[in-house]
Amino acid sequence: MILVDPAGPLVAAAMSHTRALWRKRCAAAAVACAFGTPQPIGQRIRVLVRAGAVVQDCDTTARWRGRLLCSEIPAPLAPEERARVHGLALRLAVPDADLEFARGPEDWVLVEARPALATPQPLTPGTRCFVATLAAWAPYRGPITAVQAPPEARVLVSRGQQVDLAAGAPLAEIVACGAQRAQALQALERAVLALDIGGPVSDACRLLAALPRLAAGLRTIRDLDDLQAEPLAVEVLEPGLATSIQDWPGRLGHWDVGVPPSGPFDDLAFRLANRQVGNPLGAPALEITLNGPRLRFLQPSIVCLAGPPRRALLDGEPLPLWKAVAVPAGSVLDLRAPPTQGCRSYLAVRHGFKVADYLGSGATFELGRFGGHACRNLQAGDLLPLARAAPASELSSCPPPLPSNARPQYPRAWQIAVVVGPQAAPDFLTTDDMQMLWGTEWRVHPNSNRTGVRLIGPKPRWARPDGGEAGLHPSNVHDNAYAFGSINMTGDTPILLGPDGPSLGGFVCPGVVPLAERWKIGQLRPNDTVRFVPIAPDEAERRRGDQLALLAQSAPALLGSERREARGEDRDAIIARRGDWCLRRAGDDHILVEVGDMVLDIGLRLRIHLLWQRLTAQRVPGIVDLTPGARSLLVHVDPAVLPLARASALLCDLVAGIGSPEGVRVPQRIVWMPMAWDDPDTRAAIARYMRTINPDAPWCPSNIEFIRRINGLDSVDEVRRIVFDAAYLVLGLGDVYLGAPAATPLDPRHRLVTTKYNPARTWTAQGTVGIGGAYMCIYGMDSPGGYQLVGRSLEIWHRWDPEPCLLRFFDIVRFYEVPYEELLRMRASDFRPRIEEGEFVWDEYRSFLEREQASIAAFRERQRAAFVAERERWRAAKKT
Repeated sequence: MILVDPAGPLVAAAMSHTRALWRKRCAAAAVACAFGTPQPIGQRIRVLVRAGAVVQDCDTTARWRGRLLCSEIPAPLAPEERARVHGLALRLAVPDADLEFARGPEDWVLVEARPALATPQPLTPGTRCFVATLAAWAPYRGPITAVQAPPEARVLVSRGQQVDLAAGAPLAEIVACGAQRAQALQALERAVLALDIGGPVSDACRLLAALPRLAAGLRTIRDLDDLQAEPLAVEVLEPGLATSIQDWPGRLGHWDVGVPPSGPFDDLAFRLANRQVGNPLGAPALEITLNGPRLRFLQPSIVCLAGPPRRALLDGEPLPLWKAVAVPAGSVLDLRAPPTQGCRSYLAVRHGFKVADYLGSGATFELGRFGGHACRNLQAGDLLPLARAAPASELSSCPPPLPSNARPQYPRAWQIAVVVGPQAAPDFLTTDDMQMLWGTEWRVHPNSNRTGVRLIGPKPRWARPDGGEAGLHPSNVHDNAYAFGSINMTGDTPILLGPDGPSLGGFVCPGVVPLAERWKIGQLRPNDTVRFVPIAPDEAERRRGDQLALLAQSAPALLGSERREARGEDRDAIIARRGDWCLRRAGDDHILVEVGDMVLDIGLRLRIHLLWQRLTAQRVPGIVDLTPGARSLLVHVDPAVLPLARASALLCDLVAGIGSPEGVRVPQRIVWMPMAWDDPDTRAAIARYMRTINPDAPWCPSNIEFIRRINGLDSVDEVRRIVFDAAYLVLGLGDVYLGAPAATPLDPRHRLVTTKYNPARTWTAQGTVGIGGAYMCIYGMDSPGGYQLVGRSLEIWHRWDPEPCLLRFFDIVRFYEVPYEELLRMRASDFRPRIEEGEFVWDEYRSFLEREQASIAAFRERQRAAFVAERERWRAAKKT
């Protein structure tokens, strides 16, 4: 800003100098001329001069501590005042400028002159207009998660845009008009309330608080300086170990493309906390893992902290658990002391937190980078918007605390009920293995999180030597979908799958924790012990009913104590058989439907596709998800709407009419994906595995060499040739999250059979290409994994697209090789692969298999011999 003498002769020179600076620096907004020292504080009028004529004037008096909140067009001036200001502007003889005048003690004074920057607002004669710019209240780093804007708003950010905003950074401009001034102000208020930008908190609260004074008329630019306004939000002073916003039941209906439900790990404490503050049971609330956050409430509210006993302080005083408490504005809640038992606490706030919807839920899935606040766990400095304010009438009356006999208990030695199935004895594990599973006191591994809880204990003996085409280890099966709460035998390591766990994979699951018991998994902490108690399906149903009665306040205490273990006849994982179809139990809310022998057969997948089509067309109430695998379909039901017995009967009727896939045609696309072979990111994942998990694994240090050896190939170049020659048919999606394909080569001579890591990796880079069993996968995000890695390709999940999943069932994936540097350029430019439309015709494919039968058999024989030799080599190495 250049201060000059207000004398008339210097004005033109000052403007000329300003324009010169403008051209030189290209930083127009920072360059201005200010006239008069000190500047008057009275009413401000900005006059826009273009081509030597006044084209518009506006009132810019509405400021808060120097910052312009909104301007009014035209300025509310009497005719003689307007003529006076316009005359002063024209007298300066500046052809193009934005001039600002202030009402002084005796006359209008020029206080600022800028080059012509502002665009005059196009207004109908007689229309009054208010223009406001909404800005970020506090710094925000993350994506814009939602944009809802009324016609009056011009939003300056877009959904999915990654931003790094400072406080005061503009978010949107609102132009609200009306035939009269009062109508324009009402339109401004409506537009501000209707504007919703997910992620950053705006200063809309300050503008809304200023509207009554603005309506009454402002005399000086200091009239709003004492305005008291805080956003309806909670400020994160310290974030804690892992604190996130969750809702219940989470993100359902997308399991078929690898989107987990997320939501609270302990849904019982979560729902009880919401019930205590008068919210719907699923309202967004905070999940707090061990040591929690320190929060400041910018507005008064009502909160309830639920979960294991812990030290919680509100303004330095102890906060009772399981009780709704009124929190005054400005109060600080300190949850940094972790519980001594249990793992997760839940903080519910009256009316819940305000979060953007992503695929039907606001639950945080940090691995996938969506949901919650800024698509991640909380960080210091975050502002968490609340859905609605709590009126004073609500603050004065809080319900009584939850009775002590209705509160869950949090031991260090847990008993968790399990329903047997889907893959148990005698097909996969031995009877002794199952007894070992139930009789062992398992210890919780420190490397546990929301994806799954790892358990430490003995290894099973297994009922078979290997997984065949599914992999070298006997835990390997042809990829099928998992139920939340499954005991997933990842090699020899049991993992209790959590709400952020994978949807599709190739490991045996001998049991599933039923709905009423899953909250316990979320409270397991490192070095806790777990004993599994197999229970009958009807016992699981009773416990679910007890829990629902408590949540509905129709039962005074937490029921469902350990009542009846499963008898021998209750431990059968198989519900029914119809021909070569098999229905397997997967907890009390899932059924795994399988067809045919445990082999990789495209014809079997087509029959699953026909079942999927029929169920999809029927739109059966109570079916939540239908997730196809290689030779299976996982049916997720809501047992309150569709009891498992009725769902089983429906499925038995449907599969009875599905026979051979003769004549079946399926729409198909060929998707051409670039791949950097044996790239640095792939090698980094293997090196991390060797450093942190198992340096002596037979697939280390080179997964590609292991693939060569186990398939009896002559060189790693032959591995490369086969991978790039293969046409991979997508049988399932979500094989390790977010649209990741479980795909197998159409030509059996291209099916490189490998085993999966045992134990699995803890990290794999998004876009990495791997082979496990006879399946190819492209990892949809940074995640754990067990496939043998060969290279890296593109992103296959575009989270902000209307249809984020790139691939579809029965697509063909073809790879072509590119240098690593070229792949990085493609990924940085959001390069999209070439796609060709086509059709898969079963009869033509079967004819191909018949023609090449001899060659295919020879390839498989050589492959099988190498597979057996590698297995024996592996066993011998373990004995030495």
